[in-house]
Amino acid sequence: MFTDILAATDLVRVSDNGVVAAAKLAENFHAKLHILHVLESSEARNRRKVRHFVTGEEIITSDAYEKQVADEIHAVYSPIVHSSVDGDIRVVAGFPWEEILRWSRRLKPGLIVMGPHSGRAAEKGVIRVAGKIGSTVEGVVTRENCPVMIINPAVQVKTAGFKRIIVGVDFSVSCECALAFAGQLAEKSDGRLFPFHMIPVPPYPKYSRENYETDLAAAKQRLTDFCGPFLGDLPHEYIVWGGALPHLEILSCAEKNQADLIVMGSHTKETQGKWYSGSVVERTGFRAACPVVVVTDPNALVPWDGDGLPDSAIGREKDRMIHVFTKDRRS
Repeated sequence: MFTDILAATDLVRVSDNGVVAAAKLAENFHAKLHILHVLESSEARNRRKVRHFVTGEEIITSDAYEKQVADEIHAVYSPIVHSSVDGDIRVVAGFPWEEILRWSRRLKPGLIVMGPHSGRAAEKGVIRVAGKIGSTVEGVVTRENCPVMIINPAVQVKTAGFKRIIVGVDFSVSCECALAFAGQLAEKSDGRLFPFHMIPVPPYPKYSRENYETDLAAAKQRLTDFCGPFLGDLPHEYIVWGGALPHLEILSCAEKNQADLIVMGSHTKETQGKWYSGSVVERTGFRAACPVVVVTDPNALVPWDGDGLPDSAIGREKDRMIHVFTKDRRS
C-alpha cells in the first residue's frame, strides 16, 4: 500500500514518537522511510540562517553542519530502525511546512507522519492554541493531497497493523477519499471499519425522543448508502448517535470501540485571509489517544507553487496518491 513514507521531525537528540511509528509502518509495509528534519529559518530573506540546535545561536548553515545534525538524528534512531527498514535522513533549511511539501512533491510518499505540534515550541517562544493542531501540520494538511498521519507524543503505536479503524463521516467528497483509504488499510491489516456519524441534536424543548429516533433511522440509512460502495465485503459496523460537538463524539466513539486509528476527511476553509483545515480535524488531531490520518479532497487544496508547479496543477497531478483512494471520483 505504501512504497515510501515521509516522517517529519523537529527533534534532534530526542526520539520523536512520530518517527518511531513511521518506522514500524515502513517495516510492516516494506516501504522506504524518509526522515526529514527542517532547520527552521530565522528570517525569510536568508533561509540559511538558522539557530544552532545546541547553543541556540544564529548561524549560517552549511553542508558540514547539516551532516552533523543528520548524524545526531541517526544515532537516536539506529537502535529503532532495523536493518529490515530501508531509509534515509534529510536535513534541510527553510520553513517547516514548505519544506515538507517540497520534499513530498519530490519523493511522492504514500503517507506523511507528523506530530500535532512542534516538539520545540517552548524553545521557539511559540504559544500553543488550546485544542488545535500546530501551524506546520495545518500548512501541510491544507496543501497536500497525500494522507497525513498525526501522532500525539503520548500515543504509543505498539503495532503497525491497524485492526479497529474509526472513520468520521459527514457525507462530503473528502469523506469518500477517507473511506476508500481506510478500506485499503483495513484490507491490508485485516482490520474492521467503524464508519461514524454524529446527528446534531438541537437544544430545543420541542425536539422529542420521537424526533431523535426518526433522525437516527434516517442517518443510519444515509450512512449505509454513502459508505456501502467503498466498503464492499470488508468487516464493518455503522455507528450513529446524537451530540453537539463532532470532535468529542468521534473521540468518544474511538474510546468505546478501542480504536487504534481514526481516519478523517479534511475541509479547507478561508477566514480573514488565512486557511484552516477544519475545526473537527484540528480538535480531533490534537486530543486523540491514537493516530489520526487526515485525507483532503484534491479540489479543496490551497494552491502552493513552491516547487514551480502552477497553482491550477497543485493537487491535481495524475500520479498523486489521493486519486486512487476514490472509487467514485467526480470529474
